[in-house]
Amino acid sequence: MILEEYIMKLKQDGKITAISKSVSKNLEIAGVLKTLEPKPVLFENVKESRFRVAGNLFCNKTQVADYFGITTEEIIPTLANAIENRSEPEQTSKAPCQEEVEDKVDLDILPILFHNEIDGGPYISSGVVVSSDPEYGQNLDFHRAMQIGRNRMVARVVSGRDFHRYLERNGEVDVAFCVGNTPEVLIAAATSVETGINELEIANALRPIRVTKAKTVDLMIPADCEFVLEGRVVLKERHAEGPFIDLTETVDVIRQEPIFEVKKITHRKSAIWQGLLPGRSEHKILMGMPREPTIFKKIKERGINVLDVYITPGGTSWLHVAVKIQKKNEDDGLQALEAAFAGHKSAKHIWVYDDDIDIYSDEEREWAMATRFQADVDLIMKDREPGSSLDPSAEPGTKLTTKCGFDCTRVIDAKGKGFAKAKFPEVDLKKYLGE
Repeated sequence: MILEEYIMKLKQDGKITAISKSVSKNLEIAGVLKTLEPKPVLFENVKESRFRVAGNLFCNKTQVADYFGITTEEIIPTLANAIENRSEPEQTSKAPCQEEVEDKVDLDILPILFHNEIDGGPYISSGVVVSSDPEYGQNLDFHRAMQIGRNRMVARVVSGRDFHRYLERNGEVDVAFCVGNTPEVLIAAATSVETGINELEIANALRPIRVTKAKTVDLMIPADCEFVLEGRVVLKERHAEGPFIDLTETVDVIRQEPIFEVKKITHRKSAIWQGLLPGRSEHKILMGMPREPTIFKKIKERGINVLDVYITPGGTSWLHVAVKIQKKNEDDGLQALEAAFAGHKSAKHIWVYDDDIDIYSDEEREWAMATRFQADVDLIMKDREPGSSLDPSAEPGTKLTTKCGFDCTRVIDAKGKGFAKAKFPEVDLKKYLGE
């Protein structure tokens, strides 16, 4: 689906706030998005650009599930199925993302947002980056990029990711920054899969997409995205990148990162720029949610009946994980913790709960820990090991951190008080209060 079509559907259904007044891409749009979060917003009149901007489109699991026409409980099985049963997208030579080709490269025509006063400059924060390696083929990933000129940006390239490996192997890599994507592509780009797997095939398994050949680089790109910035990233050409707001809502440091030279800009005729607030709900859901199927799979491989996984917003949608299982053996909780850490190596704290706990409720999770957890037998404390570079409390440089797991499941053979919550009668209030 084309993102604009989805936005227009939201508008028809009254599920998006359309703002017709003139709004600046410098701080104002970010401020409105933050204030209205998680309500989707469409900015129809951007002071500095002829293009519209939309944001807060996929801030929670409900919005993602609604897009796919499924329930939130079906998200993990749906993603897991797409990862396992990838399929090749249809190719087209008539791509909406290439309806218009700009005569010259001028990034100033785009509504690249300046999100926060501390930012080093205007940033692309929703860019899905397509790159390729002669041996491994194409890769899809998220990389932020800060504008430093009319045709140049500086891209944050995280060490250890496939794109970083491609750069180290080849010295320079052709890329396409694709902006304005629907969840098929967004989620696929955020999945954690083996090097060599083309994430566009995961996207196609989620919902059929089309791809097309880029204009100036040898890459197949999502045909229905809103904007494409084609060019090259050179490893040794560096520029200061940052500051910027991290997923943890803390300020990331300034680094010397590779320069992205933009050689071509294409877009749909009525293209809408996709804004994504750094460190806020939409950023978190797109980062954390695609890791949940990996954790789910690792736990299931241990023979444990895992029901759901939730990488929690309060844990920056990256460092904290809640797991729901149907416990059959006394050590299922501890086994699930070990498997969950293997499934998400950036996780710092993980909790495992019984099937009667709503893991999306902070109150119920806290209740389970208060009534079903004993630290001397239910706590796993791992030796210091590398965690996440996003954790400001981890050791600088090494990322070393202490990881803990909490088994908040009830014992199967209770010796004293029971662990079940008392249930009250349920009644139809209409019978007593009237309609």
